[in-house]
Amino acid sequence: MRHFRHVRHAAGDPMPKTSRLPLKVGTAALAAALLLALSPAARSEDKADPFAPLPEAPKINEARAKLGEKLFFDPRLSGDTQHSCSSCHDPAKGWGDGQALSMGYTGVEYFRNAPPLFNVAGRKYLMWDGRLDGADLGTLVRDMLTEAHTMNADTRMVQERLKQVPEYVELFDKGFGGDPYGGKIYGAVAEYLKTIRTTNAPFDRHLKGDKKALNEAQARGMKLFAGKAGCASCHNGPLLTDQSLHALGVAENPMIDADAARQTTMLRHFATMGTPNYMNLRDDVGNYVVSKDSKDLGKFITPSLWDIGQTAPYMHNGTLPNLEAVINFYNQGGGTHPNKDERLKPLNLSKKEKADLAAFLKSLTGDKPTVAKPALPEYGLRTVGKN
Repeated sequence: MRHFRHVRHAAGDPMPKTSRLPLKVGTAALAAALLLALSPAARSEDKADPFAPLPEAPKINEARAKLGEKLFFDPRLSGDTQHSCSSCHDPAKGWGDGQALSMGYTGVEYFRNAPPLFNVAGRKYLMWDGRLDGADLGTLVRDMLTEAHTMNADTRMVQERLKQVPEYVELFDKGFGGDPYGGKIYGAVAEYLKTIRTTNAPFDRHLKGDKKALNEAQARGMKLFAGKAGCASCHNGPLLTDQSLHALGVAENPMIDADAARQTTMLRHFATMGTPNYMNLRDDVGNYVVSKDSKDLGKFITPSLWDIGQTAPYMHNGTLPNLEAVINFYNQGGGTHPNKDERLKPLNLSKKEKADLAAFLKSLTGDKPTVAKPALPEYGLRTVGKN
């Protein structure tokens, strides 16, 4: 690989030497996983309020964000100039791609769902399996640009392309005081990512004092979310996530078993992360690729629930197509997995309670993004001696 991998080697049990894990390696929620159920003893509505309004917008360098917006939509950042960040993170599709399993570079068939980018600034983890530090958006951008599965770019080539675009040269000079360069490219896109935020969600308005923001069904659903359903056990705080990792027993996506191309992509990812015994794995092992500890098999990050109404299908592998399916999954107590979180128990929600819970979840969704692809600048001849 042409870029550094962030791999934490931890002591742990070795992977079983089998061609398949004894039980399907389930998985934790993604762009919109929800509702970890508390045990009956913990399901008290007398707990401290688990909710908080969305954090204030981070400080933005406007010149860099303006440049980053163009770069986000520009396919010249990919190896073959055919693939941009927006190919998998389309604002019209909730900053995802609307597919259960995403596509990658030049038609590579990927093995995970493309996570949405709402409120990405401030997250502890940036990837489904818990790799990459959320405090460093520039490293996330670098990983996505240079990873063979996503954009397969050689940054040295990309920066030379951008140097041949007079408008980019001017924008880089305004934003960074110099010509296009790898770190500046990552930084500009990272600055733009900070601008992608939930706007005008009814629940956020409620938390900020608008007591008419929620209707009666949504208000009942909010109580269920924090109480009987136990969702707030893991979906809490201003980003509606505990910023942790859990195994839920989500079923494997059958497309991975059926498609050798997706298997190949997954195994290559395991190999580049130094995963033990990776050639004998057939299920997505989640955080195990980072920790190398068997207790982390099947664990994935708890996603934020803001704008959940725009980000279907759900979970790290897109196996739950809508909110009703997600609620039913948690109502039955999740799936089956050796590392499944012990708090997952059947909820015994009534039909009306499930409808109220769905209504509340929809109140977490703000306005649809109105971002349109900007006009991209053209190449132009540079003066001899200034290349």
